[in-house]
Amino acid sequence: MFTDDYLLRAVAEEGQVLALVARSTELVREAHRIHGTSPTATAALGRLLTAGVLMGATLREGQSLTLRLVGDGPAGNMIVTVKDMKIKGYIREPHVYIPLKAPGKLDVSGAVGKGMLYVTKDLGWGEPYQGCVPLVSGEIGEDIAYYFAVSEQTPAAVGLGVLLDAGEEVKAAGGYFLLILPGCSEKVISQLEANIKGMGPISGLFSKGVTPEEVVDMLLYGIKFDIFARQGFYFHCDCSRERLTEVLLALGEEELREILEEQGKIEAVCGFCRQKYQFDRKEVEELMSIIRGKEQ
Repeated sequence: MFTDDYLLRAVAEEGQVLALVARSTELVREAHRIHGTSPTATAALGRLLTAGVLMGATLREGQSLTLRLVGDGPAGNMIVTVKDMKIKGYIREPHVYIPLKAPGKLDVSGAVGKGMLYVTKDLGWGEPYQGCVPLVSGEIGEDIAYYFAVSEQTPAAVGLGVLLDAGEEVKAAGGYFLLILPGCSEKVISQLEANIKGMGPISGLFSKGVTPEEVVDMLLYGIKFDIFARQGFYFHCDCSRERLTEVLLALGEEELREILEEQGKIEAVCGFCRQKYQFDRKEVEELMSIIRGKEQ
């Protein structure tokens, strides 16, 4: 699938810094279309989706990553998963309306609240790895940076942004990670800090037509670097009727019977893509028969 979204990876000063930059405008637009999100929810979920893209770019083929943000704010929990640069995301309360934090600035931290960030990586080596950190701000970018510092012992600078137009549609979205690797000199770190300070919001840059290549140039100005990979990505949900059937079988005969008596059928909606799946009375009775057969 072709989109205008893509990610760049660059290495600076012979391995002292790994830079990841992604333009994710179409990804966030698709999430907004699927979930019908309010402006604040669009910004919150869009930032977490972009973080998923950037972190997913560090995985190998077949490996997967799940970001789960559990906050006590009105937005509720958010989940983003990525595998082979196919991303999907969910927000529990997509219709969150709260006052602006400042003129023209959505209150993402107010929507998220206090809580925890969980990062799960399935690297195909047995039990998945899970790290977790408390949310330090609820702005998501700062929380991701804190996760890298605490759970992966890797200092990082993280910028995530979603910009909406006057009609509350996604005008631009994107983000960057700068991961400071072992042996990085203080001179390089100081230069990076100065570059970030002079850049401005990442979504604002993309809204003006700045390319990911130009963002890399800004982030790594005055530092020797090489761009070594360009990757596309897009919103993709891998739900299916077969997978949902397995979920229903796991509920057990008694619970299926209760639902059937109340509703006369079972209708389920995927939280990630809003796809609806219906099972009529005959199909549910067949599932209960399968369960009885396994129990004998």
